[in-house]
Amino acid sequence: MLVSDRAEGASSDEFPEMCDFSLQSVRSRSAKVGDKLVTRDFRTGTIGFAAADDPGLAVCVMPGTELAFAGDVACISAGLLGWKTKTINHQTAIFRQVNKDKVAAHHDALEFPDGRTLLLTRLCEGQAATVLQLPARPSTATEADAQKRVTYVG
Repeated sequence: MLVSDRAEGASSDEFPEMCDFSLQSVRSRSAKVGDKLVTRDFRTGTIGFAAADDPGLAVCVMPGTELAFAGDVACISAGLLGWKTKTINHQTAIFRQVNKDKVAAHHDALEFPDGRTLLLTRLCEGQAATVLQLPARPSTATEADAQKRVTYVG
């Protein structure tokens, strides 16, 4: 069951149906410019963005949204000797969705200025970020498809 703060009568363009499918049972709302976010393990098998002032509220970020982190981004990296923390030497990223053709895969990712893409679920918990800019309204079908979130089918 999807739990949402979506206002009655609000269009799905303004408020996406949900964040990543693994957050379908978590209260959620769409991101707005200026939102203060924090990375959080929602105990659903993924890490996502929560409202800084309400850690139980998932904030759904649309593909193309620009984010600024309070410091260099830290993530969990798998190495030969197990899991370790790795620092990405960037403080800004663009939210993307990857693996759109795969149903049972994480889709939410960040693209950094050097072109690297990292799944959001690999980020360390507790990192602060601010929404700098939402994506422009699409003017072509290709742009609209790129901004479309993967939806849960099942």
